[in-house]
Amino acid sequence: MAITSNMRINGERLWDSLMEMAQIGPGIAGGNNRQTLTDEDAEGRRLFERWCTEAGLSMGLDKMGTMFARREGTDPDALPVYVGSHLDTQPTGGKYDGVLGVLGALEIMRQLNDLNIKTKHPIVVVNFTNEEGTRFAPAMVASGVFAGVHTLDWAYDREDAEGVRLGDELKRVGYLGDEEVGARKMHAFFELHIEQGPILEKENLDIGVVTHGQGLKWLETTLIGKESHTGSTPMPMRVNAGLGMARMTELVNEIALSHAPDAVGAIGQCNVYPNSRNIIPGKVVFTVDFRHPDKAVIADMEERYRAGAKKIADKIGLGMDIEEVGGFDPVEFDADCVSAVRNAAERLGYSHRNLVSGAGHDACWINRVAPTAMVMCPCVDGLSHNEAEEISLEWAAAGANVLFHAVVETAGIVD
Repeated sequence: MAITSNMRINGERLWDSLMEMAQIGPGIAGGNNRQTLTDEDAEGRRLFERWCTEAGLSMGLDKMGTMFARREGTDPDALPVYVGSHLDTQPTGGKYDGVLGVLGALEIMRQLNDLNIKTKHPIVVVNFTNEEGTRFAPAMVASGVFAGVHTLDWAYDREDAEGVRLGDELKRVGYLGDEEVGARKMHAFFELHIEQGPILEKENLDIGVVTHGQGLKWLETTLIGKESHTGSTPMPMRVNAGLGMARMTELVNEIALSHAPDAVGAIGQCNVYPNSRNIIPGKVVFTVDFRHPDKAVIADMEERYRAGAKKIADKIGLGMDIEEVGGFDPVEFDADCVSAVRNAAERLGYSHRNLVSGAGHDACWINRVAPTAMVMCPCVDGLSHNEAEEISLEWAAAGANVLFHAVVETAGIVD
């Protein structure tokens, strides 16, 4: 039995699931605040687990809290096809980033049940822990441990802004499993995600076939100046850490622009101390984010930033420390899995184009240990990591339909 173009997911059911999940950890402006391993994240996990149980799936949980919901195949020796993403959000996140990939994967299982389709390979829906990295840096921690990029103990020791350990929060919310991380072997892995960029919407295309992922480097910079009164300290006598950050922000922008059009760079997170209206900042901590699909370009941007930042700090008289707190090399996804995505889009009659993902995803780490590919659908104005993030039911259904076909074709339908 072959998969045919009339086999599609239930778009209305997928959309209803997205909206029900969005009720957990609502933001203040229409989005979500369901940061990893918070009470809200645990509530979202419990809802997902209930849905999986209702779909007849068995649930596994590893020592990083990653959830694995399995639908059996007919061949007990066949490696499973994995599909999923993450349920955690940014503090001011949208309703679809990550969540679409998990619930789109769950919808595959529901529709296979509805159609009474059996597959040779088992299929497993995955919810990875701490993909966003906003509470516990860096991003994609659990998938990084799974792929052997990080050690388990190192991941457990990640601390949030309040000094709370990731490992302790796994225990507190009840999602510390006993399965060894990375012990599972995968036949393939697929991830559906909103584009988080404007290309698909601008070109009026249905589907992005992701061939590569940009590399990323996060450089946490600490500047030490001297706190003093803003009104009574003469300008030439100031050692202003805030001024140093301002000049380094301009430096980051110049470096990224010099590698246009593919390079990007920004300072997205900063903390100023003591953060008082009438005190010159004595300390600033901020993170530089550089990205590019070429590893050599990322290295060049980092080298130029370190050298330029030192000149700025020396001129002002600041102490400075730069620490790499996250990063990964550019990714080239598996050719066969990418072809499965492209073939699915063509079979279903969706317009599509190749894309390079500008954001990091769990698929970027899993690609190290299994054949991997990604599907993307448009999002309004390319907006993401924002409560105003928006997609349509039709876009969600198109992405999930392509995901369904790519996953089921890879898993093999049994007559």
